[in-house]
Amino acid sequence: MSLEHVRKETSVMGTNHGPSWTRRHTIPSDTRIGSDLVEELIQEMGQREWPATDLFRVQLAYEEAIVNAVRHGNRNARDKTVDVELTCCNERVMIRIRDQGEGFDPEKVPDPRQESLLEVPGGRGVLLISEVMSEVYYNDVGNEVTMIKIKGDNPLDGDSQT
Repeated sequence: MSLEHVRKETSVMGTNHGPSWTRRHTIPSDTRIGSDLVEELIQEMGQREWPATDLFRVQLAYEEAIVNAVRHGNRNARDKTVDVELTCCNERVMIRIRDQGEGFDPEKVPDPRQESLLEVPGGRGVLLISEVMSEVYYNDVGNEVTMIKIKGDNPLDGDSQT
């Protein structure tokens, strides 16, 4: 997939977590283009020797957030864009995704594990993201999510890798 429709900024800076790699992209509301962007992040994580479990979980959360931004936030509107910021350092990854939609209140999203919702398609992305990432924050409007993964922090495993 060509990234010709992507506005990109690149920076490399030091943090208290070691040197970091950052990419900022503005993409059209197209999940295919959004999905291509995560490959660079996964490569950077691999170069920093992140565990395979973390690579999988970060990619999964990223994919869910991009789909949510395009489909639910921007409602697949081709005239709207999604801002993506990806930062990776030795011990921490940060992903920020912002759409141009009206936003939502994550506290009002029903728990898809409720008996009455078990067979209803959809509605699992917000829960999934919160389960696989170390920290998740939404802005006040609800059209921006910031996801943080700390290396080796895998609460679903019952223990952490070090």
